Amino acid sequence: MEGGNMPTRRVMVVADPTRESAGALQYALSHAVLEEDELILLHVENPGSWRNTFSTFLRRPNLPASSNSSTFMEGSLGEVDFLEEMRYACKLAQPKIRVRVERLPMEGKEKAATILSQSKALGIDILVIGQRRSLSSAILGCKRPGGSMRGIDTAEYLIENSKCTCVGVQKKSQNAGYLLNSKTHKNFWLLA
Repeated sequence: MEGGNMPTRRVMVVADPTRESAGALQYALSHAVLEEDELILLHVENPGSWRNTFSTFLRRPNLPASSNSSTFMEGSLGEVDFLEEMRYACKLAQPKIRVRVERLPMEGKEKAATILSQSKALGIDILVIGQRRSLSSAILGCKRPGGSMRGIDTAEYLIENSKCTCVGVQKKSQNAGYLLNSKTHKNFWLLA
């Protein structure tokens, strides 16, 4: 918009080489990000994790539905950087938004603490994270007394403790929509 009528928001998507993270990015691009917003893809690296070494080789995120997405990275050789692939998907889906990639080492033992710290430091308005929930955790919940993160899902912890709006996203098949969780809405269906 001309004249600066709309303030720029900062939307952060927690980026990992997982199906859940790809679903969160697809939700953010189609429902949370506006043209004048800045999208930050945050990847928290766990240097002590053996999975971190092989994750880029083993999985690639599903790209948002787009007429050009099927040709992306065809014929490429070597290692695929999932963050660059996610950035490219953002440019295909929303060419006018600003996209920034952040890679951070994990502070201490908790990924959620690193994400909360970075979202506060950057003044994030909306935090979007892919969420994998089992049937038992959806039914029983996973609250822990005393605010302990032990045994609690990273997404649940972020939803409950983030100062900004935080949305946990579960993509439900290709055309079935999303199951969303926030502080105020649990298990909210958004049909695609």
